[in-house]
Amino acid sequence: MSVGKKPGRIMSVVTTLGSEIARGERSPGSFIAPEHELALRFGVGRGVIREAMKTLAGKGLVSVAPREGTKVLPRSNWVLMDRDILSWMRREGTFDAELLSALEEFRSIFEPESAALAATRADEGDRLKISTSFDEMAAATTDEEAVAADIRFHLAILDATRNPVLQSFRGTIEALLSALFVETVGAFKENLANHGTVADAIAKGDGQAARMAMRNVLATTREHIQQGKETLPVVERTTSVGG
Repeated sequence: MSVGKKPGRIMSVVTTLGSEIARGERSPGSFIAPEHELALRFGVGRGVIREAMKTLAGKGLVSVAPREGTKVLPRSNWVLMDRDILSWMRREGTFDAELLSALEEFRSIFEPESAALAATRADEGDRLKISTSFDEMAAATTDEEAVAADIRFHLAILDATRNPVLQSFRGTIEALLSALFVETVGAFKENLANHGTVADAIAKGDGQAARMAMRNVLATTREHIQQGKETLPVVERTTSVGG
């Protein structure tokens, strides 16, 4: 295998081990097998394993210590807004109920205020992006189109805040929305009018109305999540796999 393919081999190891950790197949506090055993398992060199462990450590999934080994860390240490981790945490095509509620709670903290800021700071270009995204939401004919347009709508509002600190989280917010909207697309039609009210309030420069409208958006999504909560999986993190 050529040197040029090494990043692909590293990511393959990262994805396999990261998925095992994120899905609860490795218990917090358990140890991952030594380098030489992992190298045999994956059919790669020990350098690939070392780089993979560095990546997992950077995501907060493991700690690597000389003479101690590589230990799985609890969820409280994970970079939960990491795109890979969000993807790995999906179980049977969905998130567990606890995480889904936590993600929505996080949105409820920053999105209403972002909408209020956007209403008072958006320029003509910002308002056009927001209204265009909404029109694309309304015209969507598939779930994929609806989700993509919905993400553009919320990111356009974030951009319109003109707040550099909020904007620095753009990649994180996009990862969150990309993962979350797949779960909540069932509420899309019901929630479309609420998005339109947000766009109208921002267009009129009415911060309070934009804040309230965004709260209505999130309330509708939250209700959808609550209705489906009993069907969502319960995470069990007591099994530890070898290797």
